[in-house]
Amino acid sequence: MHLPNLSKLLILCIASLALNAQAAIFITPKAPGIAAAAYTVLDFNSGKILASNNADEKRSPASLTKLMTSYVVFQLINDGRASLEDEVRISEKAWKTGGSKSFVEVGKNIKLETLLKGMIIQSGNDSSVALAEHIAGTEGTFATYMNEYARELGMKNSRFENASGLPNKDQYTTAADMAILAAAIIRDFPQFYPWYSQKEFTYHGIKQRNRNKLLWSDHTVDGLKTGYTKKAGYNLVVSANRVGMRLVSVVLGSTGAEARTAQTQKILDYGFRFFETQRLKDINKEVPIASATKDTLKVGTTSQASFTLARGQFTLSDQVIQLNSGLAAPIKKGESIGKLLIQFEGNTIASVPLVALEDAEQAGFFSRMMEKVGL
Repeated sequence: MHLPNLSKLLILCIASLALNAQAAIFITPKAPGIAAAAYTVLDFNSGKILASNNADEKRSPASLTKLMTSYVVFQLINDGRASLEDEVRISEKAWKTGGSKSFVEVGKNIKLETLLKGMIIQSGNDSSVALAEHIAGTEGTFATYMNEYARELGMKNSRFENASGLPNKDQYTTAADMAILAAAIIRDFPQFYPWYSQKEFTYHGIKQRNRNKLLWSDHTVDGLKTGYTKKAGYNLVVSANRVGMRLVSVVLGSTGAEARTAQTQKILDYGFRFFETQRLKDINKEVPIASATKDTLKVGTTSQASFTLARGQFTLSDQVIQLNSGLAAPIKKGESIGKLLIQFEGNTIASVPLVALEDAEQAGFFSRMMEKVGL
């Protein structure tokens, strides 16, 4: 009799299902309480928001404004309208600007690269104004650039009136908008982003430290910017790259420099502990195709797809191709044909658009008639 073999196979299947069921217990706790007026944390690669509170509440940006200032300057450098080698003449207005300083001297010519680093690393307000005047003639005109680029990035609830972030009643942003901006800097300007991780800036013999304390306490943090005014409270935008995942965190209106650091660390640890980024690339599958000169069609993705899941969930998930209803030739290469569904315990937890990787020509009339009648 063959019952022993059959029994053995059945036991293996049951064991496998039992192991999967046991491993499939995922507990993703609520985000920890964050002592700040507003915050958000998102997965840089997928764009998924992992946790947030009051993320669309308009707040004073303080020196987070300089992220927008640097984005504009980076963009103009990329476009060839400015250069790191530009000699920037320091105006009296720039020299007199209050708050944090790079200690530039009135009437002196300073390289644009030096001013950028003074603004990014040390948060020099004088450097910010000098850059704005060099790019646009006046700080007010430069603010127009800032608002136009903010609009293009999709920062729907931000308005900028100056380049430094000094108090202005008409200047505001949100945690959500700052996350968009930080992600854009990382994505669009990889050649400049490392400056945000530099811990010190020296100019005119004066060495000043970056105010982002996480650069010292967490080696996975590599940017971006702090900000403070009495109205704004203590703000901090950071990014960290850990275990194959990059997060962007924004904390606005915290109660102190130590508090914003601790709250940011807390929300980063939460994101990395309970979530993971998965990437699918080079998907190349064959699916049946109707009314075509061939039986199958190659489908896949045109670029790498990223999505965020509970940590460990992906290894126990299934991948299912869902084709568009009534899919039939003719089909052109690049045309949408359906989705790749990532499913866990029967529920879809992520989906990736699929396109045709080749053309599918329509079969002749006789062949299509034969197909309809099942011959």
